Amino acid sequence: RPVTAPSDRKRIAVVGAGPAGLTAATVAAERGHEVHLFDAAAAIGGQLNMAKVVPGKEEFHEMLRYLATRVQDTGVHLHLNQRVQAADLMDYDEVVIATGVEPRDAQIPGQDHPKVLSYIDVLRHGKPVGQRVAVIGAGGIGFDVAEFLVHGNHPSTTLDLPAWKAEWGITDPAEARGGLAASGPRVTPPARQVTLLQRKKGKLGGGLGKTTGWIHRTVLKNRKVQMLSGVQYLRIDDAGLHIQVGDQQQCLPVDQVIICAGQEPLKELQAGLQAAGKPVHIIGGADVAAELDAKRAIRQGAELAAVI
Repeated sequence: RPVTAPSDRKRIAVVGAGPAGLTAATVAAERGHEVHLFDAAAAIGGQLNMAKVVPGKEEFHEMLRYLATRVQDTGVHLHLNQRVQAADLMDYDEVVIATGVEPRDAQIPGQDHPKVLSYIDVLRHGKPVGQRVAVIGAGGIGFDVAEFLVHGNHPSTTLDLPAWKAEWGITDPAEARGGLAASGPRVTPPARQVTLLQRKKGKLGGGLGKTTGWIHRTVLKNRKVQMLSGVQYLRIDDAGLHIQVGDQQQCLPVDQVIICAGQEPLKELQAGLQAAGKPVHIIGGADVAAELDAKRAIRQGAELAAVI
């Protein structure tokens, strides 16, 4: 719907500067509201800052640049490094909660062991990872972490057309029948030995995009990622990750265990604001803690801001 001026100008707080919060804030400000956008982090972007480091997802750098420009152009008051409480938001007419998600508790004995990291530790904080790694959880984030790890310091071929064509074994159809290079695919050896695991039985990555899931599975297969389903996680200790698949127990002697076992909505501000009678709107991951879906988050933020 078109962006139109509101009937009355409001003072709006948006908490969380991920794609949902950024869009809600900028569209509301564009309409004429006074908008204050808060985030506890030192930079905007939320989960986009993790997605942008995954090979093949470099386009999120441009999305972040665009959103940062929108914040400046629409006059949003941006407050970074500021974790707000419900009491800090009582002077606003409306509050939008776009605080995103937090990792789900995997409930694995020994998950507090020093060799255990979360996907946030790896993708956002760049914590060191050893050569043998188990990734728990084979959703979109698990696949992203696995791909990030097997690439290591090797540059992504996404933005290098000759390297990309060599990796997939394709060439100009005028030079070879069907565009298939005679040399076949040339895959860079994996930077690490990675095992990707999931609790449920069946194909790993079953929830990935229908048109792109096969690409992610092929990339990991080509880089020798071992994939296990129907896994019971027994414990994590100095020896590694102890699992059971069917009737067989084994220990994976890994240097790191990275947990990507789902997410939960992060909306701790909601109860205090509602108790004070403050109008509250929840969008993005704080509303539905699914895989990162920037398109859904942006649409939800824009639709809310158009009517608030």
